[in-house]
Amino acid sequence: MSHHIVIGAGLAGAAAAYSLSARGEDVTMLERHTPANDRGSSHGSARIFRYAYPDRLYTELVVRARGLWDGLEAESGTELITRTGAVDFGDARHTSLLAEIFEEVGVEHEVLDPARAAERWPQFVFDTEVLWHPDAGVIDAETTVNVMLDRAESTGHARVLTDWTVTEVARRSAGGFRVASATGAVVEGDRVIVAAGGWLPDLLGDLGLPEGFLGALPRFEVRQEQAFHMPYRDADEDGRPSAPWPTFIHKSDDMFTYGLPGGRDAGFAGQKFAQFNGGKVIGSALDQDGQITEEMRTRMIDYAKRNLPGLIPEPYAETTCLFTNTTDEDFVIDEVDGLVIVSACSGHGAKFAPLLGEFAADLATGAGGVPERFRVGRSSR
Repeated sequence: MSHHIVIGAGLAGAAAAYSLSARGEDVTMLERHTPANDRGSSHGSARIFRYAYPDRLYTELVVRARGLWDGLEAESGTELITRTGAVDFGDARHTSLLAEIFEEVGVEHEVLDPARAAERWPQFVFDTEVLWHPDAGVIDAETTVNVMLDRAESTGHARVLTDWTVTEVARRSAGGFRVASATGAVVEGDRVIVAAGGWLPDLLGDLGLPEGFLGALPRFEVRQEQAFHMPYRDADEDGRPSAPWPTFIHKSDDMFTYGLPGGRDAGFAGQKFAQFNGGKVIGSALDQDGQITEEMRTRMIDYAKRNLPGLIPEPYAETTCLFTNTTDEDFVIDEVDGLVIVSACSGHGAKFAPLLGEFAADLATGAGGVPERFRVGRSSR
């Protein structure tokens, strides 16, 4: 049995701890603030779970992840994904390709013309045919993190240290790693998993990574996204919609918008939506200011007026969230000399959380690998 140190207690880090501890491995979690805190990418109760990707690999991985989600829900007795279904549309969304992949993989779906879709979902304006897949839904990210950490700790093999800022990861001469904090505290272990999200760019130089591996990493771009909650027009006295809302992705040549029922974050009283990668670029999570810009607010109000007649186009809640992007939006999951990097990023990693934990645990223990596309320096392999 080895001792593993996991840096970052967001979805990916918590999933790694959950998977490792379930295998009887010892784990120490190091979290800069608190698990699923609002300065990271895993806070709140509303993330999209969907199968629709114009890339068969990702759709197949969602199917694998869904089985793990089902197991986690059954084991914990907690609903983590609320089933809402999803609609995909827009002249750049390529719904025919998505439907073709669904046919190949076996994901239940339906394609509707704009008129039929508008009859079913009058709260939207559809400009193209619409792909519907009913098993999509909304992930409660914060609850998921807490459930995975609770399950990990319940094994007796995991502990979580909070307010623990990593300043250095050094290799011990006798083998393994020594991880130091800003306060001088030290944790030692055999393997390290780095799942630091938006803090990763600041940490890279302090991880003791081999120069070849470090140089082969893609460029990480951190964006401070801005999301807006707008109230349902046809709502009951509690603000809840009279008809269910699906999640949606609307991708046109000039704008990529996504949305989902806002969940607990905003009292279940509105739809949460945002422009994908519309936020400003920052150096790392350390540079975020949590500010909403008037330009983005106006843009999303205008979008709602044109495309979401089922909403009152007036934000009643607003929030920021970090996306840590790679150029091709692929994940980076790889291991070098006992250190595992898990950068499940580019704004679409939440739905894969328990599978990412399995990947990280497999790499750390040598039990398995990951898709070649996620490996560092894959183009030269």
